[in-house]
Amino acid sequence: MKTKVFVTVVVLLSVFSSVMAQNGDKRFGFELAGGASFATSKLSDASLNTGGGIEGVFHYRFMPHTGIYAGWGWNRFSSDNSFAGRNVDFEETGYVFGLQFKHPIGNSPVSYYVRGAGLYNHIEIENEEGDLIKDSGHGMGWQVAGGIDVNLGHNWSFTPGVKFNALNRDIEMEGTSREMKLNYLSFRVGFLKKF
Repeated sequence: MKTKVFVTVVVLLSVFSSVMAQNGDKRFGFELAGGASFATSKLSDASLNTGGGIEGVFHYRFMPHTGIYAGWGWNRFSSDNSFAGRNVDFEETGYVFGLQFKHPIGNSPVSYYVRGAGLYNHIEIENEEGDLIKDSGHGMGWQVAGGIDVNLGHNWSFTPGVKFNALNRDIEMEGTSREMKLNYLSFRVGFLKKF
């Protein structure tokens, strides 16, 4: 299913890109970003260590400063001791789809951006051997983000920023239902290629 969605998005972006290329205006882009993540609360009873993750998103600008974006992300936190046992990992993976506003700062090559998005993610719990213990199943969450876009030339940009993700999922372990609220702040460093 994930492969089909990815292939469909790539094909649609390729078609739209060829249609828009005639005016010389770069409306599409692909951004790859990664960095450190910090949980803002416990996950059920689990204290989470500093985590990290990556996110790849496609952009389409439909107005001079406004566009949409969609992609896939992965984020991992470890926990020394939790309801799922000792030395487990909590991995959040799934899809992001949202709206972006980006505006230049004066006449500089720097723009600021703000983003708001929905998430369709799930939380997997893995033991220290990397075996899957539980999967919450996908559900809706949200994301807000902001940062700067530094134009590097040749349709490349450097895009450092910060984002906040919120996802609530229920999971059942040993006959007990647990509400998992995964809320975290991420500091990201990324690169965007416009085409």
